[in-house]
Amino acid sequence: MHHCTQSAAERACPATVPAQCLLRSSSPGRGPSTSAWARLWPSPRLPRAPSGAPGEPISELAFDGPDDLLNLTVNSQPAILACSIAYLRAIEERVGAMPAPDFFAGHSMGQYSAMVAAGVISLADGMRLVRERGRQMQASAQDGSMAAVIGLPDEALADLEAAGRSIGVFTIANRNSPGQIVVSGESAAVEGAAEKAKELGAKRAIVLPVSVAAHSPLMSRAADAMREVLAGIDFHDPAAPLLANADARPLTTGDECRAELVEHLTRGVDWVRAVETMSARGVGSFVEVGPGKVLTGLIKRIAPDAEALAVDEQSAPDRFALPDFLTVSKPAGAPS
Repeated sequence: MHHCTQSAAERACPATVPAQCLLRSSSPGRGPSTSAWARLWPSPRLPRAPSGAPGEPISELAFDGPDDLLNLTVNSQPAILACSIAYLRAIEERVGAMPAPDFFAGHSMGQYSAMVAAGVISLADGMRLVRERGRQMQASAQDGSMAAVIGLPDEALADLEAAGRSIGVFTIANRNSPGQIVVSGESAAVEGAAEKAKELGAKRAIVLPVSVAAHSPLMSRAADAMREVLAGIDFHDPAAPLLANADARPLTTGDECRAELVEHLTRGVDWVRAVETMSARGVGSFVEVGPGKVLTGLIKRIAPDAEALAVDEQSAPDRFALPDFLTVSKPAGAPS
């Protein structure tokens, strides 16, 4: 998850503290190893299972394994959500109530964590939903594949899409930063597009070891199933606008957020556009709240003049670093 603040001149005002963006695993459907999860979990003073997590504590699985069970999509995705919200709770433990952000934004499955943070859905519902999402995505897998493409000029994206679609179902699943995309679709189309990408000037094109073609039309069955599941969940308006994955449009109602969790299964994640949208609206600082620093690195490449920070800092006590501007709202007597 990330927080994004406005310009430096406004940073002293608690009311203008950031948008939240959530980190997901770097490979679709997979998470860190058990030992890595134990290192990623914030302050040992915090309970391993965040308040509201249903059923068995997913954090116990994250700590104690076994790895093959944890790395199943139905477990790794709830673990990422739980760990991210644990980081948010750690911030609240240090500063009290979180200042209202300007935006919320999540990358792929990170939309669920962003929605929990924004008050759109409860953590308990979020945990159930991401597990069901993983089940439905796996059930919808049908000769799917994905590939990471590095160093392809933006002006070649249209040619790459045309090449892939001439073979079969194909789409750009993630536009993560300039020159870094992930493509998704039928295996033959993805493999053919990976070869074409090299001809178009890409430095590397790597077919990923996954069978789920995330963020592509091949997830239409999963989207239909999740539409039915989501219809029975209470959704509330977000505390601040939440950006849609595909086009970064601001979502301001619970109904729009519910629809987003259906639509983003078959449409791509344009993280470049999300960061550019927030920057254009005066956001000057971004804070990644959750395990890892992947989004922080992407933001620095998209908006090099912005301040991008991550609370997951290996050199910090408890591997937890609190950005200075969040401490302005710290109540008297709160722990430091």
